[in-house]
Amino acid sequence: MDRKIEKKKWNAKRITTIAGVAGIVLLVTGSIYFTSGKSKLNVDTERITISEIKKGPFQEFIPVNGVVMPKTTIYLDAVEGGRVEKLFVEDGTTMKAGQPILKLTNTDLELSLANEETSVFNVLTQMQISRDNAQQNTIGKLNQMAEVDNALKEAERIYKLNKHLYDQKAIGLQEFKKSENEYQYAVNRKKLTTKILNQDSSSTKQQLTQMGESYDHMKSTLALMRKKVGDLIVRAPVDGQLTSMDAEIGQTKNKGQRLGQIDVLSGFKVRVDVDEHYISRVYNGLMGEFTLDKTYKLRIKKVFTQVTNGRFQVDMEFLGAIPKEMRRGQTLQIRLALSDETQALLVPKGGFYQQTGGNWIFKLSEDGKTAYRADVQLGRQNPDYYEVLQGLKPGDKVVTSSYDTYGDMQELVLKN
Repeated sequence: MDRKIEKKKWNAKRITTIAGVAGIVLLVTGSIYFTSGKSKLNVDTERITISEIKKGPFQEFIPVNGVVMPKTTIYLDAVEGGRVEKLFVEDGTTMKAGQPILKLTNTDLELSLANEETSVFNVLTQMQISRDNAQQNTIGKLNQMAEVDNALKEAERIYKLNKHLYDQKAIGLQEFKKSENEYQYAVNRKKLTTKILNQDSSSTKQQLTQMGESYDHMKSTLALMRKKVGDLIVRAPVDGQLTSMDAEIGQTKNKGQRLGQIDVLSGFKVRVDVDEHYISRVYNGLMGEFTLDKTYKLRIKKVFTQVTNGRFQVDMEFLGAIPKEMRRGQTLQIRLALSDETQALLVPKGGFYQQTGGNWIFKLSEDGKTAYRADVQLGRQNPDYYEVLQGLKPGDKVVTSSYDTYGDMQELVLKN
């Protein structure tokens, strides 16, 4: 006898159909929910940073590193080339001006000095001989001049006497003319002798002057040669500390080669590296500060605009006190101010900026149970704060930690 089989109410096909419809409904509902601007995410408050918006003093500054250097450094270069023969002191020695540092030897230079000394001695000897000859010649000419003067006087006496006798008809014309001619000869001889004596004196004087000038020139050359040989002993030009010494016994140093430097210990400066991004905003007079046992002030004195590896350098000077334990080469962490201190609305820096670009932030509701997106505008910044231009007010609380895991969430539900 046939038995009637009941039809199953929930077969597999029907279940699959219903499940598919339900999935579509959930998908549509979720899409509507999330695109309606009401997507939410539960967040543990212990895993985020909540900061309060406050009004306070704000100064735009950047952190930079500076190296302490002597205010004045004198570089030691080889004035003359040579081989290092002796080292008088070691690197790091505190020097006095004029104190020897090292000695170079230069055989060619020393030989040139010896030759120059010989030449000067020869010229000096020749000058002495010429001077002696000139003096003897002058004496001879003066003796000759004395004889001429005496002959002129005698000829003049006889001429005048004979003229008187001739006028008195006591002597004849021939005798008178003879005395007259002898007198005229004596006069002409006096003129000629005087002229020769003057010319000889002028020539001798000119010759001695030329030899004197030659001697002075050779003496100057000799002094220069002696200075060059003296420069083979390198000395400290000023009081200070010898650093960066680069010389070993037996080494050959060329003219102009760096041997070391003298750091004047009367003061310090700080050489600072700055990112090239700020080159248009950094100038002489900008202030900075650093903290050791207390806060110390610095001021930019010189800007080096050459950019190397994306950075440029400035020199800063101390204002007021200098730390007692300051040492050359010490590194300082400096806050370099790019603006004056003003009052501003401030939000602490945090990871939120990487996701928002400073265009919005999660702001807590008044009851503190949720946080929602709020449009903001941020301005200047320093390592601690952003300046808030609009969108927030003092007392507002915001989430400043990273939003990396929040995706497109519009609201955070804060759970304790």
